[in-house]
Amino acid sequence: MQLKRVVVTGMGAITPIGNTLEEYWQGLINGVSGAGPITQFDASKFRTRFACEIKGFDPTQYLEKKEARKLDRFAQLALAVSDQAMQDAGLNKENINPDRVGVVFASGIGGMTTFQNEIIDFAKGDGTPRFNPFFIPKLILDIAAGQISMRHNLRGPNFAVVSACASSTNAIMDAFNLIRLGKADIILTGGSEAVINEAGVGGFNAMKAMSERNDDPATASRPYDKDRDGFVMGEAAGVLVLESLDHAIARGAKIYAEIAGCGATADAYHITAPHPEGLGAKNVMLSALEDAGMRADEIDYINTHGTSTPVGDGAEVKAITQVFGEHAYVLNISATKSMTGHCLGAAGVIESIASIMAVVHDIIPPTINHFTDDPEIDPRLNFTFHKAQQKTVRAALSNTFGFGGHNACMIAKKYQP
Repeated sequence: MQLKRVVVTGMGAITPIGNTLEEYWQGLINGVSGAGPITQFDASKFRTRFACEIKGFDPTQYLEKKEARKLDRFAQLALAVSDQAMQDAGLNKENINPDRVGVVFASGIGGMTTFQNEIIDFAKGDGTPRFNPFFIPKLILDIAAGQISMRHNLRGPNFAVVSACASSTNAIMDAFNLIRLGKADIILTGGSEAVINEAGVGGFNAMKAMSERNDDPATASRPYDKDRDGFVMGEAAGVLVLESLDHAIARGAKIYAEIAGCGATADAYHITAPHPEGLGAKNVMLSALEDAGMRADEIDYINTHGTSTPVGDGAEVKAITQVFGEHAYVLNISATKSMTGHCLGAAGVIESIASIMAVVHDIIPPTINHFTDDPEIDPRLNFTFHKAQQKTVRAALSNTFGFGGHNACMIAKKYQP
């Protein structure tokens, strides 16, 4: 069977450093930190009192107030970026075959804020079960995919993906495979996450996973720095419009880039820690390269998982040097989580967008907040510290790894007719 080529024809993004695709990209290349004190709840008694929050998002810009109240924040964000991406791709209900357009959308956690608040309200009451009738539809993480389909009348394949922090990269991979197998012409894919709440921050604090650099939030996310002390929680949403090349050409669509290949593996090692030698990370990059039919030396940029945790950063670097050999010292690496924080289930899609934009514009976004070299991390690697770098990017690879040992990888390359 001849597999179809798959291209990116639209994107949408709402992130801690920009509420549109262009704002996000400008934030990335200008090295903007999205971190600051938490505003969504009183965090004064928490060990971590800051996060990378989205600024100025008003769901009523996209939804009627009554409809917005029926949705958890993660689903509000999902619908907003679906609108952005549909508009960017030049798609609407009138110019698509709805039976050939699908949605594969992810979240690592889903409606945690809804769940938390409903349980708090119940516990404060007299024991009488009074729950919001939208409680369950608001919290289930597949509701975002369903809501997107209903909003845009998309009747093709529709489901949710969850693999912790690898979720939205796995969603992209599933969408990519459905299109190249001919199961759909277009799929909206990506993910959203919004868990900056008492339970989310408290839970990750209890695991000792997050930075506690409360005196300087803007520099707390510092991948590869000797003094990194954990990740900074973020929230975000992003959508890619993936489309078969022949369909995109037939409708005269603009093409950002081509999805070359994807990979997925498991560490089979630990519930939260990566394999210390980066085995799963190594295997997922090799799998993506094989799927793309590409050599390692054809990759010019790696957007790393790079969370700013003491163990995770080093394991990924070991994997990169094993996969890329001497070419590892030629290509550029950067960790955009230094700017956006770790957006959990949405990390994969917003970092895939960063990688695609690097391919489009031939600019490598930087890794900010580097102060002290880590003797355990190879100093010969080019982490694109401090400032964006102009460079021809033929192809970019994006890594995401999740609790449970889930690894996912996507490769985007310049579109060549």
